Amino acid sequence: MIPQKNQFSEVDEWDEPEEVIRVYSKEEIVALRQSDATKYRALSPWKIILAQVLVTAISMVFWSFFGESVRVSVYTQSAFLGGLISVLPTTLFLIRLELAKKSQRLNPGRFLAALVSGEFIKIVATLMLFVGIAYYVPGVLWVPLLVTYLLVLKCVWLAWLWR
Repeated sequence: MIPQKNQFSEVDEWDEPEEVIRVYSKEEIVALRQSDATKYRALSPWKIILAQVLVTAISMVFWSFFGESVRVSVYTQSAFLGGLISVLPTTLFLIRLELAKKSQRLNPGRFLAALVSGEFIKIVATLMLFVGIAYYVPGVLWVPLLVTYLLVLKCVWLAWLWR
């Protein structure tokens, strides 16, 4: 004989009741989104690119105080390159996804392939930019470059707060 669950014991007060999960239909989801459109508005990835460009410009202005006052300093150029290392690959990634969305036969498999290939393009472009700047830009200052690069990368994380 196989004992059944809780055959010999009473209901324990520590047992949690099971939650009932309701599955919504597509029409119900659309109706919920339309009822409170401000809560469910979509954030454009191009706004993130714009924010990255603005953060790069702000960082360039900040780092310009450390250089010569007459012309563009090495600090400002390094901050620009740090922003470029982040903005350019992200833009390439978004262009890849936009091209995939405009495809006539968009299915989940093709979109996933576009997502993975876009991320691969982004990683390769970032590495190429870092290596290219290290070899071909003499006198680059790494502190302003890396600080700007990290600040611009964090724009993607802050995008969730803008919703």
